[in-house]
Amino acid sequence: MIDHPSPIAKPRVLLGMSGGIDSTVSAMLLLEQGYEVVGVTFRTFDSIKESCIAKEKGCCTIDSIMEAKHNAERMGFEHHIVDFRDTFRRCVIQNFIDEYMAGRTPNPCVLCNSHIKWGELMRVADEYGCDYIATGHYARIAERDGHVYLRTAADTRKDQTYFLWMLTEEQLRRTIFPLGEYTKDQVREIARQHGYEQLSVKKESQEICFIPDDDYRAFLRANVPDYNERVHAGDYVDKDGNILGRHQGYANYTIGQRKGLGIALGQRAFVTHIDAEKNQVTLGTNDDLYATELHFKPIKELSPITDNLSPLTAKVRYRSKAVEIKSPITRNEVNRALAAENNQSQISSLIFSEPIWGITPGQSVVLYQDDLVVGGGIII
Repeated sequence: MIDHPSPIAKPRVLLGMSGGIDSTVSAMLLLEQGYEVVGVTFRTFDSIKESCIAKEKGCCTIDSIMEAKHNAERMGFEHHIVDFRDTFRRCVIQNFIDEYMAGRTPNPCVLCNSHIKWGELMRVADEYGCDYIATGHYARIAERDGHVYLRTAADTRKDQTYFLWMLTEEQLRRTIFPLGEYTKDQVREIARQHGYEQLSVKKESQEICFIPDDDYRAFLRANVPDYNERVHAGDYVDKDGNILGRHQGYANYTIGQRKGLGIALGQRAFVTHIDAEKNQVTLGTNDDLYATELHFKPIKELSPITDNLSPLTAKVRYRSKAVEIKSPITRNEVNRALAAENNQSQISSLIFSEPIWGITPGQSVVLYQDDLVVGGGIII
């Protein structure tokens, strides 16, 4: 683990606060360890008026912002509200829209963490004279041979390194994860012990933060001006190109989907491929969703520690298990073809020791060595 400065030195830590249990308990732990905490909550997608914030009146997502503010005041440290809406829309929301309209399934949390929660918070930390930033993510940091690595959390059920893999070594050197060594049950107990019983039983949101009703299709319709012209009925096909029926527009489907297809084939059908250009959605069986190879655009290069003998593993979904990589390869022919088609500078391939279910373009592939994140990229 990284040895942070002695708490006696009272280093200042900028803590991202959502108003939920994880960031609130993180504040408790940091204070107990002697850090000087500065809380910050950011606005990313809401349309709250400044007068609403000034009056601290609950409306829309103002509730969570004000809850974070009140928790900070209750614990006796300063709290700020910063407006990241323009940056969030340009970086995260626009990417979300572009990816779905290209027939891919984006992972907005990955971009938000690297560009907003760290990229922007690092800047804010400098403005407020903070040595470090901290969040309530379940992850840890380790240092090996002079390099800093993202490390999986002690609570493997809650580990969030899959969403944090884009963080740079520079960002990690200034990061503290107070919850990394705790389980979720322990975090709930800490909240109860400190008199935050309501937080300890509060239901956690599983939706995309800027789509609170979890209806991404309605969100796309409302935010893509020419949506109806671009997304319309097309053909369901099988893997051989035979037409099976009609779908309601390619952007309404994701890889692995089997419900809401509106077609009866005499057996369970799954979405196995989406072709936005042809407006075709390929259906197949569950077995068709297993593959042992994927192509991806590397974004985070393999870290030096990969030179040792421990095997590399990879995850292609948050809840999926890490599967051993049989052969990390770069194929020049594939690279050149895909680079020309997708304007990518480099495309790499991974071959796995066993089939993986539901490899999805637009999602992340995260590479691990033991419990350390050593690389990653976007599946194409």
